[in-house]
Amino acid sequence: MSRGGGKGQSLKDKLDGNELDLSLCDLNEVPVRELAALPKATVLDLSCNNLISLPSDFCSLMHLVKLDLSKNRLQQLPLDFGRLVNLQHLDLLNNRLVTLPVSFAQLKNLKWLDLKDNPLDPVLAKVAGDCLDEKQCKQAAVKVLQHMKAIQSEQDRQRQRKLQAEREMEKKREAEQRAKEAQERELRKREKAEEKERRRREYDAQKAAKQEVEKKTKKETVQTRKPASSSRTPQPPRHKHSWSRSVLRILLFVLLCVLCVLATCKLTELQRQPLCVSVNTLYEDVVAALQNHKTLQNMLQQNSQH
Repeated sequence: MSRGGGKGQSLKDKLDGNELDLSLCDLNEVPVRELAALPKATVLDLSCNNLISLPSDFCSLMHLVKLDLSKNRLQQLPLDFGRLVNLQHLDLLNNRLVTLPVSFAQLKNLKWLDLKDNPLDPVLAKVAGDCLDEKQCKQAAVKVLQHMKAIQSEQDRQRQRKLQAEREMEKKREAEQRAKEAQERELRKREKAEEKERRRREYDAQKAAKQEVEKKTKKETVQTRKPASSSRTPQPPRHKHSWSRSVLRILLFVLLCVLCVLATCKLTELQRQPLCVSVNTLYEDVVAALQNHKTLQNMLQQNSQH
């Protein structure tokens, strides 16, 4: 078939009801876009062409119910081949397939399958069987679907185990990281405490040294003052009754003054002065009084003796 603009019209010409026969057309690739424009073509025959692979968008032809890909050179099917969920009949006779994609297990409506004349994996070949008649091809569809579902389940379990292992590994890494961070925090805390203790010891040592210097300086000062104080002349203790001496001195001074005045009035020419006359008179009276007092004492003594 040509690739010209009339390809769509050609496909419509080949459409017979819901069947589209593109066999023996020497196709190297599938005209997916033109096929997608014919949703009525639920039965598609692509047998006896030169197809090596199917494009990924082939799996968008979800309206297909029966598909014949026999006698091509297909080496593998698209990974999302399982999107063709409405597929019931699949003929893959005489290709170069070794395995099937895991998504093949999603073809839940598949009733007929032929995988003869493919270099299949031994396990898959044993599951598929010979498909020599209608019954065997139907059994092949059921058994291959079960086999692919088992493979899918196993892969899912492996994927889950892998995810679980990755999560556990991540948790382990997180736990190790937390432990490492906690260890680093503890180390920093210990270093900080040690640094604080070192600074406290330095402070105590500096304080003790300062106190020792002050004590030594004070001792030297006391020792320096001691000889100076011992070289001083001892001063006589002050009399506790210094006020009585002052009074005595005053009395002596007054008596001296009186004697001076009396001597002046008695012995000098000033004795005729009114002041001296009065002083002399007072002196004579005092003397007379003292004499009388002495006479009286003598008399009393004599009387006391009798």
